[in-house]
Amino acid sequence: MLINCFVIFLSSFVAGMILIFLLNKFALKYKVLIPQGIPLVGGIALGLSFIIACLVGFLSYGSLPQEVKGIIVASFILLVFGVIDDWRELSILAKFSVQIIATSLLVLFGVRTQIVYIGNLANIIITFIWVLGISNAFNHLDVVDGLAAGCAIIVSLAFFVISFLNGDIKNAILALALSGAILSFLIYNLPPAKIYMGNSGSHFLGFVLAAIALAISYAPLGRKVALLSPLLILGFPIFDTIFLILMRLKQGRSVFKKSNDHLALRFLKLGYSKIKTLLFMLMVALFFSFCGIVISQASNLFGSTIIAFVLLVSLGLTRKMSRVSM
Repeated sequence: MLINCFVIFLSSFVAGMILIFLLNKFALKYKVLIPQGIPLVGGIALGLSFIIACLVGFLSYGSLPQEVKGIIVASFILLVFGVIDDWRELSILAKFSVQIIATSLLVLFGVRTQIVYIGNLANIIITFIWVLGISNAFNHLDVVDGLAAGCAIIVSLAFFVISFLNGDIKNAILALALSGAILSFLIYNLPPAKIYMGNSGSHFLGFVLAAIALAISYAPLGRKVALLSPLLILGFPIFDTIFLILMRLKQGRSVFKKSNDHLALRFLKLGYSKIKTLLFMLMVALFFSFCGIVISQASNLFGSTIIAFVLLVSLGLTRKMSRVSM
């Protein structure tokens, strides 16, 4: 399994590097998708290299599982409309409509929560809230060079670890295919960025990670605390989004209107360099994801203790950074 995992990761990484090279040359030559002088082709390269690696990985095992087909089809649709959004910005209503269509496809292909005792309708509603929330959380996170991609690779590798520990080949392939694609992009996106992922890339990353989180089985019914594992693994983008919403509400602003209240921008306001801001925030993302991996294997009591500790850290960080005047 480890050899196959390496091949999948490498194929995704190489495909991403080749696509970034070709798309970058195309964008610069024909002056497309470069609104701020830096090509917005990272999302296209991310999405296509992920799909290529998935096809290589799963076809080597014989076939594409139904859930994987759903993730590929739905994420590709989201990617296409994301590129259109980067070219000519779509309205908020149009963006949400596409995300709802893509999420509906996920559900139709069987990618949804499977929480016992709450019924199909409640599971479907939670699935929509989860996928739409995480997709937009990564879009909000993409305000500092390397941040969204760096966080995404931490999260995807955390999902790989859980899948590997559970002997879950399907989701291990998905996580590694995404990790290799992200790494090929991250090389060019570290400060100072030479390529941006655009809305196409940030929404795509959030969408695929939300879908992988739904596809993984975390624990038997006896360890209910493990069901919170994906919330912690994706805890940093969730925390960042909640923080942003709270700050906008505090200032009496619409939660949908762009502002400079982002957590990362507050670190920059304090005088931190882009590199130091990026490193600190990725350490926080790693903290969340590591705790998520631990509770996936821990007892209910120990897992509950970890969750309480994470909440205390989150409250402390919120209290400190909310005092920064923007």
